[in-house]
This record gives sequence, C-alpha cells and structure tokens, in this order.
Amino acid sequence: MLSGRRYRLELTTEQAELCQEIGDICRAVWNTALEQRREYRRRGAWMNYVPQAAELAEAKREHPWLKTAPSHALQQTLRDLDRACREHGTFKVQWRSKARWSPSFRFPAGNLIRVERLGRKWGRAKLPKLGWVRFRWSRPLGGEIRSATVSRRGGQWFVSFLVDDSRQTPDKHAMPGTAVGIDRGVMVAAVTSDGTFHDRQFITPGERARYRRLQQKLARQKKGSANRRKTIAAMGRITTRVTDRRADFCAYTANRITARNALVVLEDLRTRNMTASASGTPDQPGCGVRQKAGLNRAILDKGWHRLELALRNAARCTGSRIVVVNPAYTSQTCNRCGHVDARSRESQAVFACTACGHRDHADVNAAKNQRDAGLAFPACGDLGTSRSAKQEPVSRATGRNP
Repeated sequence: MLSGRRYRLELTTEQAELCQEIGDICRAVWNTALEQRREYRRRGAWMNYVPQAAELAEAKREHPWLKTAPSHALQQTLRDLDRACREHGTFKVQWRSKARWSPSFRFPAGNLIRVERLGRKWGRAKLPKLGWVRFRWSRPLGGEIRSATVSRRGGQWFVSFLVDDSRQTPDKHAMPGTAVGIDRGVMVAAVTSDGTFHDRQFITPGERARYRRLQQKLARQKKGSANRRKTIAAMGRITTRVTDRRADFCAYTANRITARNALVVLEDLRTRNMTASASGTPDQPGCGVRQKAGLNRAILDKGWHRLELALRNAARCTGSRIVVVNPAYTSQTCNRCGHVDARSRESQAVFACTACGHRDHADVNAAKNQRDAGLAFPACGDLGTSRSAKQEPVSRATGRNP
C-alpha cells in the first residue's frame, strides 16, 4: 500500500534559494507547455507528453537556466500536466500564478533518494541538486521510498515521501455487518446515524479578527512592495494553521468512523458545483451573490470534500466500503414511516414528521436515511444516483410515491 510521509525541512539559505529557483522553473515549464497545448487545440491538433519532453530537451540547450532544475523534475511536471489535461480538459487546467501558486516539485526516482536518521528529532535526505537536507524526524518512514515532493507552505519548506509500507487492504472488516450514514452540514461538519456529532472550531475568534485586519491592510498597500509581501506572509501563516486543523480533524474523524463500521454511506455531493459563484437573475444580475458567497465559505470551511477523501484513504487500512447515495429528499423523508414532506423540517435542527409525528434531530434523521439507502445498495445493485433528482422516492409505508 502506498502512503505519504511529510516532514518539515530545515534548509540552509542556499538550499532555500535553490528550491525557490527550481519551483519557479517548474512553474514556467508548466505554463509554457499549457499554452502550447491550448494553441494546438485551437488549431484542431493534439499535443501530449512525448513531443513536449523532446522539445524540453532541445530547450535546455538553448536556455541554460533550465539546467538548474533536475531533468526528471521537469519531466514530472510535464507528466502532471498531461494527466491534468486528460482528466479535466486542456482549457480547464489552471495556470500556475507567481503570486498564488506555492512552489513545489517532485523527484520521481526513489532509488536516487537516500534517507538517514541523525538522532531522536532529526534526519537527513539526499536529494538531486540539493544534496543533503535536514528535516524534522516526526515519524518513521515505514517503507521503501518511491518518490519525494518538495513544497512550501506558510513560509516553511516540506518534503513528502511516497513510501510502500508493504501493507494490503483487508479482505474483510473487523466488525462486519456494521453500517453508518454521514450527513455533512454547515452548522456541524458531520453527523452520523448513531447520533454522534463531529465538529470543531478551525479558526479562533482572535485569528479571524486578525485576518480581517490584515485583509484591510493589504487593500491599502501597493502591489509588489515589501510590506505587502509581509502582510501576505502573515495571512498565509493563519490560513496554514486553519488548514492543518481541518486536515487533522478530517483524518481523526475518518479513522474513528472506518474503524467501527464496515459500510460508510455518504451523500453524493458535488462540492465544486455547490460552491460556484452566484450570478443572480437576468433581471437582477447581482441578486443573492453576497448570500451565496457566505454559504460557499461555510461549506468550504467544514471541509466536505476533504472528509470524503480522508474516509476513502482510511478505508484502505480497515477494509471499509464507501458508498455514495443520491442526496435528494433525504432531509425531508421520515426515517420511521418514509413520508416525504418539506414541512417536516421545522428548522435547521428539528425534524417532526407531519404524518406519524416522529421527532428527531434533522441531521440525524437524514443520516439514517442515507444509511438505509446504502444498505439497500447490495440488494438492488443501484447506488441511487441514477434516479432523477426531481423524482420523489417511493414511500416504504405505502409502496407508492407520496
């Protein structure tokens, strides 16, 4: 099983400058290759990795500054671009902006990387062009190194090793027959069908106020100035802490859920589409834009997509099965009688069925409906995602549409 190990680097001034230079070269190669691909597509032709790699070798003879970066790091950049274009489309792949993109590059040859432990807290790795670099030994590698990625976040440089830990996904979960449904929301990050609420505060009130002041300060500063760079760095340190807390929460929650349940059922939520900017109506172009922006921030703050990725990653170690179901009407359906009525959702937290009078927390009721839909999947062979979102579900009590 392949897994990642990330460590904080302790670079010298020369090594940090070289890492920044290599990252800038990889960014230039990415943008140039992307522009070439788009130009070919405009002409009705195609461009892929093989001819671009050959042209990169010729460009290194004409432009000596390209030789500063390792050859296989530049080739890996072209491979990553080729994969992104195949998966998302040439015109949907984003540029790597100098101001917004954090420098990163990958060494794909694991046999060229050597790692040694220097003591209880420190280790060192020998990377191409960089030589021996020290890093904080926060956890053992636990496997054979396949590749290494150097990146910068919040003013700090990190190295991530992709290792093969020789583990395999279990054929059977330790607790077969257990199942849980998860309802993700903007008030509580995740609510399970057993009534457990998983949530935490990712940013403190003091950090929120300081970030707001930094944003106001940034708006008054001149672009390209040294003070503006300091303000952006201070904002980056705050967002880095928030991101780390969110990642820790998702990993911890995913490990707890997958360790206790053989089946984990999620809503099929398209987070990217749900957080798209509002355009208003033809008569009122700006109508609802501010409200939609607030909803988008709440969704992104809770980390819906990151939690799903963490669950899928943790399921590899426990043998749990992740199932996604159609989210239509799960919050309006009574889990006891199956009656569907929007009026049953009295408030954000209260669900009171208008047919049988059953009362429950609204998120817990929705999570139970998702769990039942996931349990029905092996019998009917349908994830429930093929049904039209406008088609109401069949009532379990009457067998007919309500």
